[in-house]
Amino acid sequence: MITPAFELSQDSQYLILSIRVPYTRTSDFDLYIDGADFKFYAKPYFLRLSLPGRIVEDGREKATFDIDKGLFTLQVPKETDGEQFEGLQMLTSLLAPKGSRSAQPLVEDISMEACGGSVGACGEEEEDEEEYDWQVEQEVYMESSEAELGFLQKYGFGNQRSGVFARLQEELTDVIDVTNPEETTAGERRRARQYAESSAFCSDHYLADLFEDDEIQRLLRFCPWWAELSCSLDQEGEEAVVCFTDDEKDQLRKFTNRSYLLDKMTRQHTWLSLVDILLAYTYEVRTTEGEHNVESPWTIRKLSGTLCWLETYSSMQEVLVSFGRRVLCFPLYRHFDLISAAVRDTARILQSGKACVLKCLLDIHKTFRENDPAYILNDLYITDYCIWIQRVKSRKVTALAGPLQKISRCKKDLGLELDELEQAAAMVEKDEEQRSRSSGPQTLAGDCSSRSDSSSSSNDSSEESDDSEADRQGCTHSAEGGGAGGGGRGGEKAKASPPPLQPRPLHASPTPLPRQPLPTTVTLSAGRKPDPLIQELGEQVAEELWISQAQPRAGHTGDDGSATEAERSGSQLAAASSAGTFLELCPRRNPLLVVKTDRDLDEDDIIG
Repeated sequence: MITPAFELSQDSQYLILSIRVPYTRTSDFDLYIDGADFKFYAKPYFLRLSLPGRIVEDGREKATFDIDKGLFTLQVPKETDGEQFEGLQMLTSLLAPKGSRSAQPLVEDISMEACGGSVGACGEEEEDEEEYDWQVEQEVYMESSEAELGFLQKYGFGNQRSGVFARLQEELTDVIDVTNPEETTAGERRRARQYAESSAFCSDHYLADLFEDDEIQRLLRFCPWWAELSCSLDQEGEEAVVCFTDDEKDQLRKFTNRSYLLDKMTRQHTWLSLVDILLAYTYEVRTTEGEHNVESPWTIRKLSGTLCWLETYSSMQEVLVSFGRRVLCFPLYRHFDLISAAVRDTARILQSGKACVLKCLLDIHKTFRENDPAYILNDLYITDYCIWIQRVKSRKVTALAGPLQKISRCKKDLGLELDELEQAAAMVEKDEEQRSRSSGPQTLAGDCSSRSDSSSSSNDSSEESDDSEADRQGCTHSAEGGGAGGGGRGGEKAKASPPPLQPRPLHASPTPLPRQPLPTTVTLSAGRKPDPLIQELGEQVAEELWISQAQPRAGHTGDDGSATEAERSGSQLAAASSAGTFLELCPRRNPLLVVKTDRDLDEDDIIG
């Protein structure tokens, strides 16, 4: 809390209090009058007085507030008419908390009797006292001399203010970004601002808004209220007709009429700062589509170097560079096209004349007035601008639009290496496109190659099947010829070949195996019997594997109509491997064992 400067005076009926509270809002005054206790609160000021006499609040009290001087004057009736209050000049004594004038023992013994015999009542009093201690220390306000103010830095409208933030340190960080504006020169503020902007720039955010700009394109198509005014101008230099609302008219009546004596350099700084504030305002209106929100005060003052860093510009180029850098560093939408759109909107406002500029300033004034603590910026800049713009000539306002539009706006001027960043992002995007394009043909080529491999393998397997079929046919013809010649039984039976095996249906074979010769396949040639060792190995493998095949058809036996077990098993394995039969796991034992039937036994006996 800040203790304001105050003075007390009196007459026969009233106690007059004059309290100086600059840079505060008139709607936030709060008074408390109770006998000799007087309390005044207007954020961030607080005053508590212990008066030498009693005053009352009976409806006769009067209060006035001088906005220019920041002086609040209050007349409070005395409880007893004609009573003279003594010691009104003893400010230190008046600021002392109630009850601290008389000596009090440092240690006091509180017994049950002191609490009135009620423990609950004593506990309630302690709780009430511990809620908040209003007896805070207060210091008498000391006005700074002109010599001391001369060493402080200037800021505000026309660089006419100083010492404002010396006593508003609590409100400082929520309004501006300068840590010590009273002792920081304009050059130091500019360097600190540029460093803060470079540190806050986020390349990822910028590139995201650059490549995914659907929302930004929609904002660029928005038409603000001043677009219709500029289009209605018949000729250049003519002011547009602007209608003010009742609230705006009421606010204009509250302003105090004053004149400003500004030298040539100060006038230049004032005009350039006005352009800077209008640029921030037009950006905020476009991005919110004309509907202010809770972030509007922050956006306007954050994008304006004048309001946020107490900046003073010397050229229009500096204004555009500062505004462009801040647009790409702080708000939600960070796109270079929004900078160009704000420049065009500001030029249209200036072309429409000072009435349009005044309406924009009144809108900013209302936005700051409803936000805590942005109202301080109204006292530093906006209020003075609203009064000053009404006295300037309109042709000077419209003359600013030409230089503003002629200034070139290049990304390289912002000093954020935007061109290099965009080129790098474009190269990365191009490489990704090439990868995506190249990955498609490779996939197709791989599919074609795999298909050709599969077709070649199928052709090879079909050729092998054809060869095996030819071999089987050759063996069959040999066997038939041998039978006709009446050769030996062993050789003729060895030449005999069983009919080709039919593959098991697909649904009956869950896991087909590739067409490769089985390790247990026995290839029999004419006049050669199978080796017993090979036969034994085939029987062992047969215990684990079951070869699906069709039953042999009649009419494909040897001359004697029979064959040995080894010949039959070997022929069946060879036929299964050549025909590509399916193998299944089967728990049965000896599936290839051929059991002789009674008919076979009879034929053997007859031959024997």
